[in-house]
Amino acid sequence: MEPIYLDYNATTPLDPVVVEAMLPYLRTHFGNPSSAHAYGKTTHDAVAHARHQVAELLGAHDDEIVFTGGGSEASNLAIKGVTFAPRLGIFGRFVGKDSHVILSAVEHPATREPCEFLQRHSTRLTILPVDRQGQVRVEDARKALDRRGTRLLTIMHSNNEVGTLQPLRELAALARERGVLVHTDAAQSLGKVSVNVAELGVDLLTVAGHKLYAPKGIGVLYVRRGVKLEPLIHGAGHESGRRAGTENVPYIVGLGKACELARQSLPAATARLKALRDRLWDRLRADLGERVVLNGHPTERLPNTLNVNFVGHVGADLLASVPEVAASTGSACHEGKVAQSPVLCAMGVPPELGQGAVRLSVGRFTTEDEVDRATAALARAARPLAVAR
Repeated sequence: MEPIYLDYNATTPLDPVVVEAMLPYLRTHFGNPSSAHAYGKTTHDAVAHARHQVAELLGAHDDEIVFTGGGSEASNLAIKGVTFAPRLGIFGRFVGKDSHVILSAVEHPATREPCEFLQRHSTRLTILPVDRQGQVRVEDARKALDRRGTRLLTIMHSNNEVGTLQPLRELAALARERGVLVHTDAAQSLGKVSVNVAELGVDLLTVAGHKLYAPKGIGVLYVRRGVKLEPLIHGAGHESGRRAGTENVPYIVGLGKACELARQSLPAATARLKALRDRLWDRLRADLGERVVLNGHPTERLPNTLNVNFVGHVGADLLASVPEVAASTGSACHEGKVAQSPVLCAMGVPPELGQGAVRLSVGRFTTEDEVDRATAALARAARPLAVAR
């Protein structure tokens, strides 16, 4: 039998309905959407329809959806695009250097690395700490937002490792009062919880197709009307001049269909995922008791994500001993030393505890039987060492 897949936060399988939607644009409809003839019109209309499907999921306008080559590109476009976008100072001169950008200590590398790149080019960074449950403190953000030259606050909607949801509405309201733009990476959230750009109050939002049962290599950046960006990729005027390059029509169609499926499945999907996640946790606790410890917020987290420390174990070693379960670890062993995840470090998880971290994430195709078999296998592997101690 194939391993039980409990790594939906890493990537999702393609939904068969998404594959079916893509096939005509892989087999038959090959036209360039920019072409004026019938072949181009067919693909142009398909892209427009997909744009509308994405916009409906986000509560956005169609013209606020920019297709990209993935979530990393979307976040790079948001962060660099805002910072490099020229603006006029009081003397009519372009200003942009010595800008200030705020991020959290638990951001995905697709956010952290662009910020560090900007830091090497005269941008000042403030990295907000998080508490033991992985949340940013609103008061810390308030102080950072008052600093001179603040252009952007970039805070993920939910953490990819522990699932913790950030107080984004409060943070965005503070930023809006100060005229600061807000970007959020919502790649992990879409399809699991409701994500509405108007309710959140954000100006820019990242979507990654492969977290949403669509293909890898396709993403979206939501850009609120009126927000000016400097493009990352210069060329012809695709995506209203915000991202040059001939559109990847089959993948765009797939992402559109995936967003439609996600919109139709909510809120029932949230309840189903939470039930499976809690089943995982309850069974592990029943078998291992205090020898398994939760990471992340107990309630304000993604409904599908369970990050736990197996006390007395190294997460990577534990998973290696359970080949029938495919999951991710929050630690890695290099040259005899255990390196803990930067996210767990930022949360203040003690290394002796965090070395046993394992992330279990369920998804659309996870069954109760798989959850039961996986927890039984993990408990068997974790029990001998725990008893020996």
